[in-house]
Amino acid sequence: MAGRSKKAVKKENTPGQDLLEALGVIEEKKGISKETMIDAIENSLITACKDEYGRNDNIHVDFNRENGEISVYSQRTVVDEVTDPDLEISVNDPLLAGGNYELGDCFRERIYPRNFGRIAAQKAKQVVVQKIREEERKSIYDEFYKKEKQIVTGIVQRASGRNIYVNLGKADAVLTETEQVPGEVFEPTERIKLFIVEVKDTPRGPRITVSRTHKDLVKRLFEEEVSEVREGIVEIRSISREPGSRTKIAVSSNDPNVEPVGACVGPNGSRVNAIVEELRGEKIDIIKWSDDPAVLIENALSPAKVISVDVDPEEKTASVVVPDDKLSLAIGKDGQNARLAAKLTGYKIDIKTESQI
Repeated sequence: MAGRSKKAVKKENTPGQDLLEALGVIEEKKGISKETMIDAIENSLITACKDEYGRNDNIHVDFNRENGEISVYSQRTVVDEVTDPDLEISVNDPLLAGGNYELGDCFRERIYPRNFGRIAAQKAKQVVVQKIREEERKSIYDEFYKKEKQIVTGIVQRASGRNIYVNLGKADAVLTETEQVPGEVFEPTERIKLFIVEVKDTPRGPRITVSRTHKDLVKRLFEEEVSEVREGIVEIRSISREPGSRTKIAVSSNDPNVEPVGACVGPNGSRVNAIVEELRGEKIDIIKWSDDPAVLIENALSPAKVISVDVDPEEKTASVVVPDDKLSLAIGKDGQNARLAAKLTGYKIDIKTESQI
């Protein structure tokens, strides 16, 4: 009768080996260095030993990187005359016999704190969980810090008071009332474009400040929609904005074959209309930039016709003359057109009609 084959008996890991394997998995999946976690475990155990020995300045914890065994030692300096028995040991102490110790050497003695195995397991778990959280927070912060001053797409979660909570994927952000465009209403699960104003690192994770009112939101939308802007062929030189109502942008071209205003408007207005739709109907005036302040101011007052512009570059002021029937168009409703033109050009603009001069 043939003999029965013997089944291989799997050798069980020690708790230390299990811990090492767990740390290895975390290192691979979470990208947290095993050495970083081991250092943190050692430091946490030193602190835990303080509860038993009353001090931790002479306690050393050794985590064996090969088998995961954790040992605790007290460390004392070899001296001729002991003044602090917790930190010093006499050169004549019997514990040093046969050890060839000299003055100033470090004497290590293994100690066995009460319930150390249970304490070590608890501390290791706490440290690993904490490190995972810290690294995940750091990873999220790094990801969004790189997106600062850029546009992201968020999904509206809910409104709380006058604030709107938006999910950005790995993190949430709060669109505060001050960063909301007056009149805009958002529904849960709606996707909206947001400008990341600032990203700050906090103990509770990154705090991401987002905006719908920032003028650079318009700039980034043009970069997304207009390839010539994105590639640097067309440059947005200045922006003035009254969120939810009207924006003026001044553009120039670095290529003589590319007309900057036309590139931004797009065929049949397709490009600018896509941005207007994202901004929920906000009007956008696109004008051609000029290094000549007089020409720039004339362009900025579009759609009003301008007869003459007299500028004072030192005082940053300009006197503009328009036809009698174009004054209201030049000034705009509630002075908006003139106000946006002044912000766009950096000049204080005084507008008069022909009959007023």
